[in-house]
Amino acid sequence: MEWTIVRIALLVALVLLLLSAGIEDARTREIADRKNIAIALLAPLWWWASGLPPWPDMALRLAVGVGVFLLFAQAFRIGMMGGGDVKMIAAIALWLPLPSLFRMLLIMSIAGGAITLAMLVDHRLRRGAATGEARAIEVPYGVAIAVAALLILREPIFNPFLHT
Repeated sequence: MEWTIVRIALLVALVLLLLSAGIEDARTREIADRKNIAIALLAPLWWWASGLPPWPDMALRLAVGVGVFLLFAQAFRIGMMGGGDVKMIAAIALWLPLPSLFRMLLIMSIAGGAITLAMLVDHRLRRGAATGEARAIEVPYGVAIAVAALLILREPIFNPFLHT
């Protein structure tokens, strides 16, 4: 019973961090490092409370998190994604098994595309007939990351209550 309480507390903390990071990114186009660090540091507690064995499960989650970071760091390198977004994706990757991570990345891509399109339309409408310099649009991709992670996490959040 106590592990269930710990797991619920960890998931609640993760949800609050994701909501906070998404809101912060929408407002400022930045995600505080402390939020991404907290998400990453809570993951080993989640592994422990979930009963994952150190080998190979914990090692695999850590390797996947590093791999995801290195992959998305290339998107940052070419200016396609912000550094906070990269760190947030890698931190979330530590929490998820591979199938859930792949689903999250797919949902994140779709949500990110929808946000980008909405921002492009808004930019065009605001600019209207005015002539001026074209500015790059900063997409708050942290919103898409948070939405995708929250959609994937809905299963473990509600499972403890459904299987009592």
